[in-house]
Amino acid sequence: MSESGGEFEKVRYEVDGHIATITLDDPDTRNALSDQLLDELLCSLSMAKTDEEVRVVVLASSHEKVFSAGGNLSAFGGDAGTVEKFEGAKRFPDCFKAIGELGKPTVVAAKGHVLAGSLGLALACDLIVASDRATFGTPEITVGLFPFMIMALIYRNVPRKKTNEMLLLGERLDAEQAREAGIVNKVVPHDQVDDAVAEWAGMLAARSPLIMRLGKDAMWRQLDMELADALDYLRSQLAIELSTEDAIEGVKAFFEKREPEWKGR
Repeated sequence: MSESGGEFEKVRYEVDGHIATITLDDPDTRNALSDQLLDELLCSLSMAKTDEEVRVVVLASSHEKVFSAGGNLSAFGGDAGTVEKFEGAKRFPDCFKAIGELGKPTVVAAKGHVLAGSLGLALACDLIVASDRATFGTPEITVGLFPFMIMALIYRNVPRKKTNEMLLLGERLDAEQAREAGIVNKVVPHDQVDDAVAEWAGMLAARSPLIMRLGKDAMWRQLDMELADALDYLRSQLAIELSTEDAIEGVKAFFEKREPEWKGR
């Protein structure tokens, strides 16, 4: 049984078992990433992080053809001052950091087009399942803008020359091209996206939430470390992991050929 975890206007937050689904739900604007939508997304991520029952977060869209068209262009071209626009733009990195520091795996259900700032949201997540109808791109340059806020995320996922092409030309990649570029993990027929996402979310939810959190935190922390520093840090995390009851239980269950019973400690 799904249950609502919060009352928002532009985002739906629902929990079903160990899986929380955050649905971008402002279809009239093609889920433009307005200040309100991003604030509600941040609140939803915070709820998922603090809910001990939630082990996986799925990011989805209520729009039939578009995951999100990206940033709110009307706000970019508004009369707000430079400082106000600078402060407003902080919501984007705040969302990227919140996803990275969630301590729980994230899966994107990309049924529709993932464009501009929303590509950053998708790339901040761990896994992306795409419909064969979806496209991915950074069209900002075509309207006199540049995708500054998501550039770092693209360069960390996509080879440099391909990223240059995306940023400078503003052309879209189809789902299969996005998979080849390293943006997307899996491409499935449009009517199979929900099933594919549910399969992966179920697999992730079945893992030890404690070990998953340790692993997710390490994935985020070591990303830009120097190699020697990363190896030292990861060695310390391995020692912590091996001292947990869940690690001992997992190995024991493997040799006893049974499903493990996670204690979360």
